[in-house]
Amino acid sequence: MRILLTNDDGYHAPGLKILEAIAAKFSDDVWIVAPADEQSGAGHSLTLTRPIRVRQHAEKRFAVAGTPTDAVMMALARIMRDAKPDLILSGVNRGANLAEDVTYSGTVSAAMEGALAGVRSIALSQVYDREGLGDAVPFEAAAAWGERVLRPLIDAPLEPRSLVNINFPAGPADRVKGIKIVQQGLRDYGRLQIVTNRDPRGYDYHWFALGPTEETPAHATDLEAVQDGYIAVTPLHLDLTHRPSLAMLGALYA
Repeated sequence: MRILLTNDDGYHAPGLKILEAIAAKFSDDVWIVAPADEQSGAGHSLTLTRPIRVRQHAEKRFAVAGTPTDAVMMALARIMRDAKPDLILSGVNRGANLAEDVTYSGTVSAAMEGALAGVRSIALSQVYDREGLGDAVPFEAAAAWGERVLRPLIDAPLEPRSLVNINFPAGPADRVKGIKIVQQGLRDYGRLQIVTNRDPRGYDYHWFALGPTEETPAHATDLEAVQDGYIAVTPLHLDLTHRPSLAMLGALYA
């Protein structure tokens, strides 16, 4: 089995090394084609206004000066065009990709691009419980549970143009309670915060940040699952059509 690894934290990110170790348990034919630098929040963006450069670091190891989508497209259309992957793994992201995060996430979008190309694709993210950790974010849960979560998915009969989003809870691996198959949650957009400061020249600058999340009961979504110490496994699909609205909108133009 040929496996392609990518991410949105960049080629040198600690989570990618964790993912490489997990992938090695399934295959010795593992490729890396990842963004050269961090692309968190890049979503499914595609670079169209500047050239994209690729640097080869070693055999089957490439860094792309672009977005996660650029990296997957470059892998499939150029770098691996004669050796198409059987599986794409994106991650392990530093931080959660839960609920509406999937619409912003470069990690999930890289898996979306793989799914669009007809390749089985899975996104993996490691939740952490406090800000400011940088590269010290602990990936213990992902490292310990990654193989166990992925193994049933390797040959699962996934629907075409679908993908799987996995989030590992914060905390030590021995505190993980198990695996839950859950739906995508939705948080209040009001949790967005903008932190403003002033630079030495007297101009304001701004950072986007996220405030506390209000959870809902019953463990029905990815949000509650990871909060309660479970690994959240969520199937996603690329058809965004809101089918219940088709008849209503059709009647407007009848």
